[in-house]
Amino acid sequence: MDGAGLESFREFVENRSSALLKTAVLLSGGDRHAAEDLLQSALAKAAGRWQRIDEPEAYVRRILYRQQVSRWRLKWRRREVTVAEPPEAGLPGSGSGSDAAAAAELRVVMRHALSRLTARQRTVLVLRYFEDLPEADVARLLGCSVGTVRSTTHRSLARLRTLAPELAALGPAAAEQPQPSRDYAPVEVRP
Repeated sequence: MDGAGLESFREFVENRSSALLKTAVLLSGGDRHAAEDLLQSALAKAAGRWQRIDEPEAYVRRILYRQQVSRWRLKWRRREVTVAEPPEAGLPGSGSGSDAAAAAELRVVMRHALSRLTARQRTVLVLRYFEDLPEADVARLLGCSVGTVRSTTHRSLARLRTLAPELAALGPAAAEQPQPSRDYAPVEVRP
């Protein structure tokens, strides 16, 4: 890699590594050390091809996804260890006390629930909902069919609901409820 390429790679790592690390943490089930390893190996792979990469962030994210898929396909399985991290509610700029506490509690519950999913389930949820990728793109990245992505998403969400029913109580209920129009009287829908 020449001097200009090295400088652009350093700039990319400096500017985008925190966002990429967040994705890696989610993919690794909240294990920050595993996420750092995942990101470091992805960046090392990208550095070797840096001069030929058109969209660096998309390329590095694709490496992250594929490496995570490779990890869950390994013959040997290592037991995942979850590490509790203190909530970030006391940090400046984190909002009002009760909102910040509820958000921190939601993060802790979500991180714990995600860590109890399989790596495949967690990866599909991260790609679909955190990365906001369509099912076809997730299927292409993971090397499976769209139907597999749909069924894995469905089973993963059902398992999340079972593992952490309190997520519904912690989230903003008003955001999930459709707001009635001023022209209509509210109608109760029963399942």
